[in-house]
Amino acid sequence: MPSVKVVDAKGKDTGAVELKADVFGVEIRVPLLHQAVVRELADRRAGTHDTKGRSEVSGGGRKPWKQKGTGRARQGSIRATQWKGGGKPFGPTPRSYAKALPREMRREALRAAVTARIADGALRVVDGSVASDGKTKGLVAALSAMGVAAEPTLLVTATLGKPLARAARNVPWLTVEPPAHVSVYQLLRARHVIVEQAALTALQEGLQE
Repeated sequence: MPSVKVVDAKGKDTGAVELKADVFGVEIRVPLLHQAVVRELADRRAGTHDTKGRSEVSGGGRKPWKQKGTGRARQGSIRATQWKGGGKPFGPTPRSYAKALPREMRREALRAAVTARIADGALRVVDGSVASDGKTKGLVAALSAMGVAAEPTLLVTATLGKPLARAARNVPWLTVEPPAHVSVYQLLRARHVIVEQAALTALQEGLQE
């Protein structure tokens, strides 16, 4: 059964918490993790790119010159794709990049991602909650006491209050999420994963078979 050390707000060890092996002790399947990350990053794409084809650019309603007798190549419109100012052939059009992934595969990928962070020693559990008075300086000082440097960090909190959200939005390397919104990409990208004990319990219950 896997276990994780528990620290207090000052970074001192206060014990350990045992986790369920069927949730945080699963096999780490790299292809599944890759598929989940690709899906998440693809879903973030807006897909609003657009170019105009020859039927959408203005002008070009008249034939430039007659078909025969000029010695030049025949042309039908000055807005054809070979002309300057003409339409773009096979250009991108608005589309959705969303990829489908079954719910059970998403849950299994999230379990594997947490298992990988535990195996790497990058996940730490905080006894209680990471209190914040809304000041960025205080939040950074609390994270520094836990050994977190200015590196990509994921903080999983049981309740995301306004003071914590206000303090965290000024820290570019910090991401704060509730247990229900934690993603595979966030877990794998973060160098440090700080989880409140109540949030870890909620995450474990949500990922049970």
